[in-house]
Amino acid sequence: MSPYLREFGLAMGCYMLVLLISLLMLTVDGLGAATRIAISVAPVLPCLLVCWAVVRQLRRMDELQLRIQFEALGFAFAASALLTFSYGFLENVGLPKLSLFVVWPLMAAMWMLGLLIASRRYR
Repeated sequence: MSPYLREFGLAMGCYMLVLLISLLMLTVDGLGAATRIAISVAPVLPCLLVCWAVVRQLRRMDELQLRIQFEALGFAFAASALLTFSYGFLENVGLPKLSLFVVWPLMAAMWMLGLLIASRRYR
């Protein structure tokens, strides 16, 4: 198993565990507002480990792999901005409001599409 998969898998496992625990804890009655807020954002902490794993993987890549990732991330950034901006205008004419939780999967999908486009360029 590669170091990236080990680091990323461990970070995602921690995220899922903290998310599950936080969701269970939020069902408890009598928690104060500050406690509920702290519990709600607790899953963000393991996400820092995910970020760390991704950055470490980027640092392990050679120049060509980095260039492909850079182009893919640039595409993902621009496409995600364009799509979310466009949908924001469509909300003005009655389309349902979407949660911000939609943005990350959209960005990830655009990153994958960007990787397909960029990697084909260097074949």
